[in-house]
Amino acid sequence: MLPVVERGEARAAKVGRSAAARAAPAESLDHGAASEPLATLASVPELDAFLPDVIPKLKTYVYRLIDPRNGETFYVGKGQGNRVFAHIRDELSQDGDELSDKLKRIREVRLAGFEVAHVIHRHGMDDATAFEVEAALMDAYPGLSNVAGGTGSSEYGAMHAREIIRRYSAPPADFRHNAILISVNRSAAETSLYEATRYAWKISRKKAMQAEVILATQRGLIVGVFVAEDWLPATAQDFPGHEDAPGRLAFIGREAPAELRDQYVGKRVPDEYRKKGAANPIRYTWTR
Repeated sequence: MLPVVERGEARAAKVGRSAAARAAPAESLDHGAASEPLATLASVPELDAFLPDVIPKLKTYVYRLIDPRNGETFYVGKGQGNRVFAHIRDELSQDGDELSDKLKRIREVRLAGFEVAHVIHRHGMDDATAFEVEAALMDAYPGLSNVAGGTGSSEYGAMHAREIIRRYSAPPADFRHNAILISVNRSAAETSLYEATRYAWKISRKKAMQAEVILATQRGLIVGVFVAEDWLPATAQDFPGHEDAPGRLAFIGREAPAELRDQYVGKRVPDEYRKKGAANPIRYTWTR
């Protein structure tokens, strides 16, 4: 039998290990945390619905889906009721390889013998508040499998302090031409500014042809000026190097002359042309 002191030390060590084990899963839910504690969740029966008396208390909530193999948040969403669990059901109901990145990730987790971790990040909100929380989380977790960005993220999302100063201290643009404003926040980093601006948009060709200039914007600042010579269906045949984008148009054009660039580049898009929460990346400076 162990001496009393040794038994006490052993008991203390065991308690310490138990406390650490209880704390580890919660800590591992953070982005980039170690995967081993989360993996223990696989031994717990999978939860696929809230109890009926719980749902009214949740109201609108924002949630994260987490890969238990590496602790990585791969999807952020908002919803009510059992929305958070709907993605798992979607994956199980679909066959073949034509899955979204989100459903592919869920399938990989399932085939590896684990279950996706569902975290309710904030609940008890109205829709307007939930949209803001969702957008902030989407800014905070790069590499998400969400198809669309968070509401308002293109104009009010995460920015360096210098970007904030540059944006709000820039003089407002004085539109003297029929201009189409195109937000290229998400696509400009993947290709040239011209390619990001011209391809491919849900836009009326009749109205697009009335534009005298096309202004590329990022975070509310005008960063490029182009002149469109024609707008065509967005197909790989007319725009080599691009994939077909049914129902969308793209333009053939050129960079605007220096005097037009000097007039607009570096100017701030006036507040009346920017609506917080708007998802459409296109704005017009004329109404007729």
